[in-house]
Amino acid sequence: MKHLIYPIAIELGDDTHAFGVVVPDIPGCYSAGDTLEEAYANAKVAIESHLETLLDEGLPLPEPLTLGEHRRNPEFEGFAWGFVTTRNIPALKKAVRINISLPEVLVQEIDAYAQARGMSRSAFLALAAEHEMADA
Repeated sequence: MKHLIYPIAIELGDDTHAFGVVVPDIPGCYSAGDTLEEAYANAKVAIESHLETLLDEGLPLPEPLTLGEHRRNPEFEGFAWGFVTTRNIPALKKAVRINISLPEVLVQEIDAYAQARGMSRSAFLALAAEHEMADA
């Protein structure tokens, strides 16, 4: 599955201030973290959540600008820049029904594992497939 890549503007933090993150291509999409690593992880969650909300509400996804266009924006003067890779939420929102065959005991184990984590069988299998293909 093709991933999406978004530039992020990072307001650098220090010992007493969190790292702030703005996703310029997605108006209203912000995040933060006490460490730079946490800020990146939180930005990924914020982007994916924002895209899901836009799609659920039938709103168009914003068209991305180039990094150069963002960097010329005076609103981001003094910010550092980075990129966040996210799952392709628009592609994930369109479900396709499939029929697969698995050993019965495996299906029972999958169901128990998924249920214990508040997931459906389909959600678990999708997550497992994404995990296996992450480095592909």
